[in-house]
Amino acid sequence: MVVHQEYGEQFKIDSFEKIMPETTDAFEKYLASGTIKGIGPATARKIIEKFGTEAITVFKFEPLRLAEIRGISKDKAYEIGEEFNEKWGIWQIVGFLERFGITANNSKKVYDALGKDAIEKIEENPYILIDIVYGVNFQKLDRMALELGVPKDSDYRIKSGIKYALLMASYNGNTCVLKENLIQFVQDTLEVEGEFVENNLINLNVKQEIYIENRENAEVWIYLYPFYKAELNITERLLALKNAKNTKYIKDFENKIMLNEEKLKIELSDKQREAIRQINENNICIITGGPGTGKTTIIKCILEIYKAQKQKVVLCAPTGRAAKRMSETTGEEAKTIHRLLEIGKIEEDKLGSVDEDITPIDVDVLIIDEMSMVDVFLMNYIVKAVYYGTKIILVGDANQLPSVGPGSILKDLIASEQFAMVQLNKIFRQAAKSKIIVNAHNVNNGISFVGKNEKDEDKLDDFFYLNESNQDKILYQVLSLSKDRLKKYGDYEFFKNIQVLTPTKKGMLGTKELNKSLQKTLNPEDVNVLEKQYGEIVFREGDRVMQIKNNYDIYWEKDKEVGTGIFNGELGIIKEIDNKEKQIEVEFDDKKVAWYAFSELEELEHAYAITIHKAQRK
Repeated sequence: MVVHQEYGEQFKIDSFEKIMPETTDAFEKYLASGTIKGIGPATARKIIEKFGTEAITVFKFEPLRLAEIRGISKDKAYEIGEEFNEKWGIWQIVGFLERFGITANNSKKVYDALGKDAIEKIEENPYILIDIVYGVNFQKLDRMALELGVPKDSDYRIKSGIKYALLMASYNGNTCVLKENLIQFVQDTLEVEGEFVENNLINLNVKQEIYIENRENAEVWIYLYPFYKAELNITERLLALKNAKNTKYIKDFENKIMLNEEKLKIELSDKQREAIRQINENNICIITGGPGTGKTTIIKCILEIYKAQKQKVVLCAPTGRAAKRMSETTGEEAKTIHRLLEIGKIEEDKLGSVDEDITPIDVDVLIIDEMSMVDVFLMNYIVKAVYYGTKIILVGDANQLPSVGPGSILKDLIASEQFAMVQLNKIFRQAAKSKIIVNAHNVNNGISFVGKNEKDEDKLDDFFYLNESNQDKILYQVLSLSKDRLKKYGDYEFFKNIQVLTPTKKGMLGTKELNKSLQKTLNPEDVNVLEKQYGEIVFREGDRVMQIKNNYDIYWEKDKEVGTGIFNGELGIIKEIDNKEKQIEVEFDDKKVAWYAFSELEELEHAYAITIHKAQRK
C-alpha cells in the first residue's frame, strides 16, 4: 500500500501474473469477451454446454474437437486452438519478463522469437533479449542474469554489453563509435578486463553482428552490422545513381525557366536559378537553406517544368505533418516516405534486416523535403526503391535538429562534397517580415536575436522573448500565456494554434510535469467530463494527445475515407471516453478519427507540451 499525493491510498503493483479462469462460468466470460477471434457470447455458451469442465483441456490439447460445435469448421477450430495456445504461452512469460523490465506488450515479440520454451532459453542466456526487444533495460537484465548465476566474464554477457553500448550510442544519433571508447565503456559498465572485450569484438565481427572499420587516419570505428550495412548501401547506391546516364535532361532549359517565371508570376534569385539548373544537369542534387530562403519556390518551378515534359514528379517527406505542409504549399499531393515506399513495419525494427525487398517506385523526379529528419534506415529504403536514371532532389535545412533515428544524412551528404549542392542564404522580402525567420538566421550566424516585449504596440510581430531564470516563474509564464494572455495578445487559442515546446522530459519544466500542469489549467477535472487513468496518466475528454509510436494497423475514418495507420508524432484531441466499450476516441489534426482500446493507451501521451525533437517529428 502506498499513499498517492493526489489519489490517496492505493496499491502499487511490482509485478503480476495472469492466470487462466478456473471455473466454467469464468471461462465462459473470458471466451465471451471477444479475446479469441471468432468466438462471441453465443459460441462461448455452446462451447461450455458441450464440453463443460473439459473446455480448457479441449482448447489446449484437442482444439480440433471444437469443430463439433455448429458453425465452427475444422480450419476455424485449428485457428482458434493456435490463437488460444499462443496467448497461453505469452501469459506464462509476461510475469517472468517483467523482472527484466520488459513490458507485457513486448511479450508476444519474445514468444514469437523463442517459442514455447522461451522461459528456459532466457534462464540459460538472459542476454538473448537484447537482440529481440529494442530498448530493453540492460542494467536490470544484467542484474537478473548475475543473480541467475551467469559469470561476470561470460561471453554472452560481454557480447551483449558491446551491443548495448552501440545501441546507447544510436539513441544519441550515432551509427558507430571509436573502438577505444567502446572498450572503455564496456569495461567500466561490466567491470571486466579489456582483453575479454577485445576477444568478443573479434567474435562478433566474424559473425557479422558488428562491423570493425579501419579508416585511413588509423582510427578504428565499430558499428552494429545493420547500421554499417545501411550506410554502405546508401553510399554505393547514391554514387551509382549519381553516375548513371542523365536520361531526364531537358534541352533549352533556360527558356523553360523564363516561361515558368511568367506563368507563376515570380522572379527567381540567382541562387534559385542556379539550383534549378543543377537539378537539370545532375541526377542527384541537394538544395539547402534556412526558412524563408525560397526552397518551396524551387520545388514549384521543378514541378511545372518536368510536368510540362510529361515526366512524373513525386513529392514526399519523412513525416505526415511535413507531407501535409508540402501539399499545401505546392498544390500537389505529397506522401510520407513510408506510404510512398509501402515499407510498413520494416522501419520499426532498428536491428532487423536492412536487405528487405522494397517495391520500386515509378517516378522520373523524386523530391524529398525536410531531409534533415531522414535517418540511415529510411534513406536506405529510399535509395533501394528508385531506378537508375531517376532524378533525386534532397531539400532541407542542415541547421535543423538531426533526425530522431541514427545518422545525419543531410549534413553528411553535404560534407562529402560528392553531390551537386546549392546553399540558399537570401531571406526573401515576404519572409523577412517574420522575426521568427530573421531570428532563426541570426542564431545560426552567431548574432543575438531580435526580441520584443508583449506590451509593445506592434501587435503584428510574431516573436517576443521573456527572460526568466526561476523555474516557478517560468512555469507561471507558460501557464498564463497558454490560458489567456496569448488569446488577448493575438486571438490565439491553445487547442487551435498554440504548442508548448521544451528541451527535456524530466523536471518541473519537462514534458511530464508541464503536461500535468497544463491539463489542470486548460482542461481541469469536471464531474461532467469522463476520464480514464492509465498508469500515472489521467486521460480526459478534451485532452490534447500525441501518438508516440508507429501503429500501421490501427483503423481510422475520415469523412467517407477509411484506412489504417497512425504514426509517431501525430497530434489529436480526445473526443470521447467510452467506459462500456472500453475505448477512447481520438480525432487527429488531419480529421482522422481512431479508436484506442484501454489496453492500447501506452501508444498515447499528453501533448499540451512536447519535446523539441517530437515537434520536429510532427
